[in-house]
Amino acid sequence: MSVPFFGFFVCEEYRINIMAKDNVVLRFDNVAFEYGHKKPILDEVSFSLRAGSKVTLMGQNGAGKSSLFKLITGEIQPQSGRISLDRNASVAVGRQTISRDQLDFSVADFFAQYFKGKEWELPMRIKDVLAVVNLSMPPLEKKIKEFSGGQQARLLLASALIQNPDILLLDEPTNNLDYAGISHLTQFLIDYEKTCVVISHDAEFLNAFTQGVLYLDVFTHKLEQYVGDYYDVVEEIAKRIAKAQSENVRLERTIQEKKTQANVFANKGGKLRLVAKRMRDLAAELEENKVDVRQEDKTLPSFEISCDAPSGPIVNIKTVSVLTEAGQIIKPVNLILKKNTHLLVSGPNGIGKSTFLEALASGDDERAQITPGMKVGYYRQDFSTLDFDSTPMRALLAVMEEKNTEAAYRIGAKFLISAALMQNKIESLSEGQKGLLMLARLYAEKPDLLILDEPTNHINFRHLPVIAEALDKYTGAMILVSHVPDFVAQIRIDEVLDLESLV
Repeated sequence: MSVPFFGFFVCEEYRINIMAKDNVVLRFDNVAFEYGHKKPILDEVSFSLRAGSKVTLMGQNGAGKSSLFKLITGEIQPQSGRISLDRNASVAVGRQTISRDQLDFSVADFFAQYFKGKEWELPMRIKDVLAVVNLSMPPLEKKIKEFSGGQQARLLLASALIQNPDILLLDEPTNNLDYAGISHLTQFLIDYEKTCVVISHDAEFLNAFTQGVLYLDVFTHKLEQYVGDYYDVVEEIAKRIAKAQSENVRLERTIQEKKTQANVFANKGGKLRLVAKRMRDLAAELEENKVDVRQEDKTLPSFEISCDAPSGPIVNIKTVSVLTEAGQIIKPVNLILKKNTHLLVSGPNGIGKSTFLEALASGDDERAQITPGMKVGYYRQDFSTLDFDSTPMRALLAVMEEKNTEAAYRIGAKFLISAALMQNKIESLSEGQKGLLMLARLYAEKPDLLILDEPTNHINFRHLPVIAEALDKYTGAMILVSHVPDFVAQIRIDEVLDLESLV
C-alpha cells in the first residue's frame, strides 16, 4: 500500500526520509561513477535506505539504474565516494534477463550458484521459492533455455529469493510476466518485510507497494528523492521544470530590457556610458541567476514502419504447438493473414507463444507458409537476433537497402540512440536501448510481415503510446504477443489466436 503524497520533497543533502525502520542498511556518500571519460553515470550521489523500506528507482533508459544496482552489490566500484552496507545485511538481485552463458544450466545448477546452504537442502529450497513465484516444480535436470520468457522471469526472481536477502533489488521484474504472475508478485512484495528497491516502468505495479522514489537524472547524473507514488513524482518533476522555465522566461525578458537600455545609453556618450556599463553588468548578473533547467526525458517522435507488401496472402498459419502439463500437442489453425491484418496471440506464460513466433520467423513450413518474397521483421523478446559484439551502426546498415551511414545516424537519433552510442558495442547498451535499437531495425527494414514478441519489455513508459500508434497504423501483416493490456488496447487487432482455448 503506497503512502499518501505529502508534497514535493528533495532535501539538500539528498537524504531520503520516508523509511519504515530506524537502522540504515545502505548509504551512498558522494559517490561518482562513469564508464570511461565520456560516459558519466553518477555525480557525487548521496542517499540512504533504512531497513524495511520499499522504494522505486526511476530514470530514463540509459540513466544508469542497473549500474546503481551493480554498485550496491559490489560488482563494480565507484571512482570516488563511499558506499556503506550494514555488516549484517545481505544483498540479492533479481536481474532483467538470464545471461546467455547460463541458458544451458540445469535448474539445479542454476540455483546452486545462489544457494549457500547444505547441498541436500537445495531441492526443497528450490520448491519453496518457486511456490512463492507461482511456478510449478520442474525436473531438476531441465535446462533453463527450455523455459518460456515468462517462466525465466520467475526463475530470476526465485534465484534472488533463495538467498533470503536483507536488501532485495529487482530490475524490471514484471517483464514477460502474465497478469497472474504480476498479481502474485505484487502481493508477495506487499507482504515482504525487508528492504526492497525496484526498477520498473509499470506504474500500477509500483504504486501497490512502494513508499517513495529515487529519481536518477540522465542529464545531471544526480539522484533525487521524492515522497509519493510514481504518478506523483512524474507530476512534481513536470511542475518543477515548468516553474524553472517560467522563471527563466521572466529573467530573459528583464535581461533583454537591460541590454536594450545599455545600448541606448552607450550611444548617448559621456557619463551615460557608465550607466550603460552598469546595465550590462546587471544583465550579466541576471544571466547567472537563470536556473539550469533539467531536460525532460526524451520521448520517441512519431514514426511509421513502412510496408510494400502486395494485397494477397502474406502468411498462411497452418498449425501451432501448444505446451500442456501432458506435453506438447499440435493443433490446426488454418489462418491466413493478408496485408493490413493484425493478429494477437494470447495465452499464459509457458504455453508456447514465443516458441510459436520463433517457428514462424525461422520459416518452419510445418507451422506456416510465408509467401515467397515477403520480408519478415522479427522483434525477439530476448534481443538474441542482435549480435552483441557488433555496433548499432552495423546492425542498422545490415537491414538497410542503401548502406548509407548518414541515414543510419539519422535513424539511430530518431530512436534516441546518439551518435556516440552508434559506435559502441551493443552489449554496452541498456536493455531499454536494445529495445529501441530493435525498433529502429524494423523501421529501417520495412518488413511485409511483422512478428513482435513482448515489444514493451524494458521500454520507458513514455515511449509506449508512440510505439502503439506506429503498430496500429502498420499496413502489413502483424503478429503480436504482449501481456500489457493498456498497450494492446491502443492497437487495432483484427484476429485473436488464444492458445489456451486450443487445449
